[in-house]
Amino acid sequence: MANTIFRRALDFVADGMTLGLGSGRAANKFTELLGERVRAGLRVRGVPTSQATAELAARVGVPLVGLADAPRLDLTVDGADEVDPQLNLIKGYGRALVREKIVAAASRNLVILVGAEKLVAKLGARGRLPIEVVPFAAPVVLDSIGKLGIGGEVHRVDDHPFVSDNGNWIIDLAIDGSRGIGDARALEANLRGMPGVVGTGLFLGSASAVLVGDEQSFDLLQEMRRPGCALTESLD
Repeated sequence: MANTIFRRALDFVADGMTLGLGSGRAANKFTELLGERVRAGLRVRGVPTSQATAELAARVGVPLVGLADAPRLDLTVDGADEVDPQLNLIKGYGRALVREKIVAAASRNLVILVGAEKLVAKLGARGRLPIEVVPFAAPVVLDSIGKLGIGGEVHRVDDHPFVSDNGNWIIDLAIDGSRGIGDARALEANLRGMPGVVGTGLFLGSASAVLVGDEQSFDLLQEMRRPGCALTESLD
């Protein structure tokens, strides 16, 4: 059987670990395979990054806990929407960015699963950066990002603002894909300094490793690691 990015990610899972479970198509496939291992006897616990992930994990038999019970996680496996050569990420197209960032920050290692189409020369190449905002603050945030020369709009579903699992709205910032984000850290600081911004889709310096798969089959094509990464494989 082909070595997919999902099966490769399972190599880093050891018995007794507490894992962060990401959201989105790639992360969901990992959770499904993790459930198979659990049913075969693997003992792990999961902290989900979204309600949808919690429901999937429950269906496939992965025991769940909250951060109150497990404030420090061994490993999180998640997807991403963009990955640059330094393993910086844009996440949040699936609208779970704040919980994903919290779980990633609580984890000793973060393994990212992506198709090759998600690799970019510079963050912002796909033309969008999601941020999560308190609904009351949305008009002020839109005005503030406009003063930075960036367009943005509230993400809507069926003509209504999308509401995150945290009860907040998502604003999609319009990024010039041909130029990308010039200084991602400065943009992150500017956005986080705006009252009402809960979090951004910029994940800078957080990924331990990125597993790149074929766009269709997700067969493992490339494994990239952050310099000095201490991620080790399970001996099971």
